[in-house]
Amino acid sequence: MINKNKKINHAVILAAGRGLRMMPFTNQLPKAMASIRGSTLIEIGINNLKKKIKNIYITVGHKGSFLASHVIEQNINAVINTNNKGNAWFLFNTLLKNLNEPIFVLTCDNVFQLNLDKISDEYFKFKKPDCMIVPTKPVKGLEGDYIFQSNNIVNKLSRKRKTNIYCSGIQIMNPYEINKKYKKRNNFNKLWNDIIIKKNLYCSNYYPKFWYAVDTEKQLNELSKIYYGK
Repeated sequence: MINKNKKINHAVILAAGRGLRMMPFTNQLPKAMASIRGSTLIEIGINNLKKKIKNIYITVGHKGSFLASHVIEQNINAVINTNNKGNAWFLFNTLLKNLNEPIFVLTCDNVFQLNLDKISDEYFKFKKPDCMIVPTKPVKGLEGDYIFQSNNIVNKLSRKRKTNIYCSGIQIMNPYEINKKYKKRNNFNKLWNDIIIKKNLYCSNYYPKFWYAVDTEKQLNELSKIYYGK
């Protein structure tokens, strides 16, 4: 069914990663379940989305049974097992490939404050590009894919060459349209490259009001201070 209303009703949070840089914690639990002020990384993400998004799905992999139990308690719609698969695998190999509606795709280790309505409106204003990524200003000590763009059309992403913006880990795409137009890819870097070739990878004009990514325990502690205050 095609969504004729200019509203995005679906979101996927990617939470299947191994979290090697957060060992030894991730020897026992997935990074998404890292504790922060009585909550968890994934719970913060779910709660931020619930205000505007009707259907929320979570991909799980490493220690997936623990994470599945945890997120089911948050009343999400579905858990998708992508263990030992790439981060874009779900787009081409699950029932979501038939979803002919835009969907937010986010990562579990990014904590943000973002006007989802503005981002959604912009996606439709750009006439529903194959993918629209949300940029953010680089944060000292955090890694990211730097964005090269002209008139909102991305022509390159790079980890080595720097610009004044990089990817926030938030994007919008239509799984059904992606499956029609592109070869199956297991990771987003390859899929983004394909979309760049077609000049249909767009960059939003809106940035998150707050954004921080967690890869290490030190960054988790820093996030706790910044997000919640000392």
